[in-house]
Amino acid sequence: MWKAKDESGYKKALEMYESAFETYPDSIDGTGLYKSSVLASELKDYDKAFKYLTPLAAMKTDEDGYPGWSYILGSYSESEYKNLLSDLRWNILKQKALEDKVLFYDELKQKEKEFYDVSNNNLIEIESAENLYVAIKKYHPYLLKKNQDYSLSFPINDSTRTSFFIHLPKNYNPQKKYAVLFFLHGAVRQNVLTDYQLADWLGGWNRYYTKYAEQNEVILIFPKGNKQYNWMTPDDGFYMIPEMLRLIKKGVSIDDNKVFISGHSNGATGSFSYWMKQPTQFAGFYGFNTYPMVFTGGTFVENGKNRSFINFSTDEDYYYPPNANDDFTKLMNEINADYKEYRYNGFPHWFPQFDESEPAYQILFEDLIQRRRDPFPKEIYWELDDEKYGNIDWVSDIKLDTLNLKTPWHKELNFKISKWLEFEDLEDDNNDNLIEKEVNIDAFKFPRKSGKIKAEYGNNIFRIKTSSIQSFVINISPEMVNLKKKIKVYVNGKLHFNEKVKYNREFMLENFKKSNDREQVWVNYIKLKI
Repeated sequence: MWKAKDESGYKKALEMYESAFETYPDSIDGTGLYKSSVLASELKDYDKAFKYLTPLAAMKTDEDGYPGWSYILGSYSESEYKNLLSDLRWNILKQKALEDKVLFYDELKQKEKEFYDVSNNNLIEIESAENLYVAIKKYHPYLLKKNQDYSLSFPINDSTRTSFFIHLPKNYNPQKKYAVLFFLHGAVRQNVLTDYQLADWLGGWNRYYTKYAEQNEVILIFPKGNKQYNWMTPDDGFYMIPEMLRLIKKGVSIDDNKVFISGHSNGATGSFSYWMKQPTQFAGFYGFNTYPMVFTGGTFVENGKNRSFINFSTDEDYYYPPNANDDFTKLMNEINADYKEYRYNGFPHWFPQFDESEPAYQILFEDLIQRRRDPFPKEIYWELDDEKYGNIDWVSDIKLDTLNLKTPWHKELNFKISKWLEFEDLEDDNNDNLIEKEVNIDAFKFPRKSGKIKAEYGNNIFRIKTSSIQSFVINISPEMVNLKKKIKVYVNGKLHFNEKVKYNREFMLENFKKSNDREQVWVNYIKLKI
């Protein structure tokens, strides 16, 4: 069909479809009906066009999950079926499609409501702060789900919304806690926001995510971004993944210490960005064909010491060259970050397309199964140039003071990239030959001044070192300290706090509402101004 350039080509393509329909009548699918109806419309064979279009429009969903009405009401429908618009049968199909669309969205709303249905478990009624802490740790209001797949709406603002698709384990049991893996798609500049998601996320390039998630009972999440609202650049949509996670925790039982992010291309860069900017809620990060740089600010690689990242790269990648990956891996090894790179030679940027990518997914899921977040790490390293991202585990609400000079240990880590791969002929879409180009660019950009914190605790004592920091908060958990004893906090060698800390009921309620995290539970906080 796609090779057909004229009427004879369209006729040949349609004849091939019709021959296939006759030979394999039990295998006629939505795609075949769609293409044959478009061809017949183009040939002005109106009866044939409606012969194939009518059963297509009547489908509740096709094999990829697309509703039948979308073929009549889609943004390209009137262009594809322009020769049918004056036919009375088109108006009949359109009216029926409008009715089916209303029913479709009503069903989506009902499924979404059922997803978020939980048993009554009102924490606000608990008056004792200590009892509230115990109740939050044991919070488990989850119910059985009627479906394995859900498309859930996500409002961005009053006029803009998107959606995310969630795929549950086949025998989901609300009494268990499940690992979660977000997949961030690439090509954010070419994607559009959609009101609903389809099960086609589970096939194609994502087939191995589905295969190993189902084998290991991992919940899969597929968000949808676009040019403005995404996980790479600009920063407008970066909040979406943590907020989607909070919503998911309201409806299904997940293991708060086993939430992960993966992605390909721009999506892998998004995963990398959460590793660098907002890792608190996550246990680990993965990327296929990653560009390891934060595009919205500085790339502070020591932040990577708080979590892990595995990158699956290829040697024929225009997106990020192998020599730069080598230097990045060397840098991460020098600072003792939990970073690994697996190189697959002979493959281009679209590595997940190939069956040879399956071993990479095996590595990913082997890591995911054994890895857990430490919600109360003994040491924290954090650098920031945007106070919006001034939170990492038990240190939060960091405020910058960039007018002061940096301390000597507050250093900028970077390296030079000298070679880059690019397509030999950028104007030829069919030419995928790469040539090596000499360049001289910094691996990371630092558009703003930053502040940095190094923090550790033990035996009821916190020791903090700061550089260009004005103030910050230490969040307290009884799993970190003995609340019956005084807590000491030293900042830059000076004692700033030496008191007991009590359970704070209002703070616990507010914090749990923000995170829905049953593992990393804070009972109070200490605010420190330097």
